[in-house]
Amino acid sequence: MISQLLFGELAEVLETKGRQWVKVRCAWDNFVGWVASNQLKPVTPSEFKRFQSEYAYSLELFHTILAQDFCVPIVMGAQLPGFDGMRFKLEEHYFTFSGQAVFPEHIDQGPEFVLKIARKYLHAPFLWGGRSPMGIDAPGLIQMVFKLCGVPMPREAEQQVFLGEAVDFVEQSRPGDIAFFENKAGRITHCGIILPNQEVLHAYGSVRIDSIDHFGIYNRKQARYTHRLRVVKRMLKSKAAAPDRVEKLVEKAEGQFELF
Repeated sequence: MISQLLFGELAEVLETKGRQWVKVRCAWDNFVGWVASNQLKPVTPSEFKRFQSEYAYSLELFHTILAQDFCVPIVMGAQLPGFDGMRFKLEEHYFTFSGQAVFPEHIDQGPEFVLKIARKYLHAPFLWGGRSPMGIDAPGLIQMVFKLCGVPMPREAEQQVFLGEAVDFVEQSRPGDIAFFENKAGRITHCGIILPNQEVLHAYGSVRIDSIDHFGIYNRKQARYTHRLRVVKRMLKSKAAAPDRVEKLVEKAEGQFELF
């Protein structure tokens, strides 16, 4: 598994393989992969178009949406299509959502909101390809935090690094900036969100907070550097240009992912 679709996220069907597998393209970041067909619900073309602009995000770590005779658990970042502030309709079912939600047009894209959302994921277990509090990886954490803050991001760290404006020195970074880290081959493989007091929030074993300096991430418990810093990027300052650049970058992404 290299990624996940969360409840309410839209996807376009590209190909079917037998009765079990469907190749899809995620509508908001263009990520392509395979999902189990029984994890999808069809919508009409008019619903697809409407749900792309009329929805809200759940800000609850875990919550349930209630139908007349059953309920469905959802996680933070799930989309509530056609939500009117109290309920929404999918197929023949009306669902009620009583938790905290935010509409995209009401999102505050400031660094304070970025840090507030990021800290909600603290201690979530690491899961390769994960995008939820049940399990999340480093670029998935960045993508979800900034998605909930109204800033579209690609799925992979090596694509995310091309967005935003470079910060010359880590000492000049601001809370809400993103630090990118490289492996021994020089490939961008990790990322995290800069916090005050020279700290970084990232997914490594679990979503955690460690120290950061010009060398990289220093793990106090292990008394060693775990990730080598490559560059720090400021995303919020260039948010107006981000969607077009994201679309061009993610169109190049290929991969497979499964839902369980």
